[in-house]
Amino acid sequence: MSELVHASRQDGRLMLTIDRPERRNALNAEVIGTLQDALDCARSDETIRAVVLSGAGDEAFCAGADLGGDAFAFDYAMPTSAYANLLRTARTLNVPLVARVNGACMAGGMGLLAMCDLAITARHATFGLPEAKMGVFPMQVLAVLQAQLPQRCLAQLCLTGEPIDAARAREIGLVNEVADDLDAVLDRLLSRLLANSPTALRRGMYAMKAMRSMSFDEAIAFGEGQLGLLALTQDAREGVAAFKEKRKPQWTGK
Repeated sequence: MSELVHASRQDGRLMLTIDRPERRNALNAEVIGTLQDALDCARSDETIRAVVLSGAGDEAFCAGADLGGDAFAFDYAMPTSAYANLLRTARTLNVPLVARVNGACMAGGMGLLAMCDLAITARHATFGLPEAKMGVFPMQVLAVLQAQLPQRCLAQLCLTGEPIDAARAREIGLVNEVADDLDAVLDRLLSRLLANSPTALRRGMYAMKAMRSMSFDEAIAFGEGQLGLLALTQDAREGVAAFKEKRKPQWTGK
C-alpha cells in the first residue's frame, strides 16, 4: 500500500481506504496505481473473500480526479489509461467488491462506486457527474454506469451536472442501502457474504459478469455449463449434505 491508500485485513475482508481527506479523497496517479495493485492482489489471493472501498473521514468518498494537477493529461503512446484499466480490473474480480460511501461521490468517484458490486451509503452523501460544468464529460465512467442506471437518469446526471442525494441514489439503483450507522450496515452485509460458500460466490460472480455481454441464448447455455461445473465442487457437495443433515456447512472454498 501507500500513504494515500490504507489497507487492513480481517476475517477474509480487505478494506481499502483512500486517505486524502484534505483533497476530498481525490484520485491521482498514486491512488489509482495503489488501488490497481490491491485489486490484482485480491484476484490472486484466495484468502480474500471480500474487498471494501471507502474514503477517509466523513466528507467525501471520492471527489474524482485531483484537479490540482494536470488531471486530463494522457500518454498518447499508450492505448489505455490507468483509471480505465482499474475499471477493467474490477470487472474481472471474482470476489465481492463493496463500496462504503462515506460522503460526496463525484465524477471519477462515481466510476469507483459503479465498478463495485454492492454499495451502501451514509445518508448525508451526495452523488454527481459535474464534468460538463468544466468543459469535459464522464466518458470512462459511462462505461460502468450505463449498465446500472436507467437511461434518462444517467442522461440527467451527465447533462445537467447537478448532484443527487442518497435517497435518490437508492431510488434509481445506484446504491443498495442508505445507512444511518454505516459501519453497522457494512458489517452485517459482509457477515452475510462471508457466511456463504466462497466457491459459489467466486464462480457465480465470474458467471454474472460474463453473462452481461451475452444474448439470452448465449447466457442460458453458458449458465447450464457453469452449473454443471459448480455441482462438481467440494462446496456444492458440502452444501447439499449440510442441508440434508440440518447442520451448518463447513466450507473449504474448493
